[in-house]
Amino acid sequence: MQVSQLIAFVGHNWYLFVALAVILGLLIHNLTVGERGNVDPLAATAMINHQEATVIDVRSAADFAAGHIVNAVNIPMNGLKNQLAVIGKYKGKPIIVNCKSGGQSAAACQHLRKQGFEDVYNLKGGVLAWQAANLPLSRKKR
Repeated sequence: MQVSQLIAFVGHNWYLFVALAVILGLLIHNLTVGERGNVDPLAATAMINHQEATVIDVRSAADFAAGHIVNAVNIPMNGLKNQLAVIGKYKGKPIIVNCKSGGQSAAACQHLRKQGFEDVYNLKGGVLAWQAANLPLSRKKR
């Protein structure tokens, strides 16, 4: 009798179970695929120190001058498409892209991957997360 009640309940509330299946699917996708290509500040530091990763900062020149990750290369987002040749010399090593909070750099990573760059990572949380982790910023010009 309980099995038939369960079947009846599911039949009457099918839309709730479809929503549950979609949410579970998205959650599983996010846990397995969604974080791929993102690095937190500590992982980025390890990549910079041990894998000679290059940091590309896609913020404006003024924001970059106010404080940036040591040895970062400033290529503002609006000029990224025109500067692929500059970035090309870093193609053999990991590239970490950052912005203020991680949104623009995620789009830049997607663009670079479409252009054939395979080892590209988004700094999750951007410079704000870098500062929150008490990691140093530089004001020196490159």
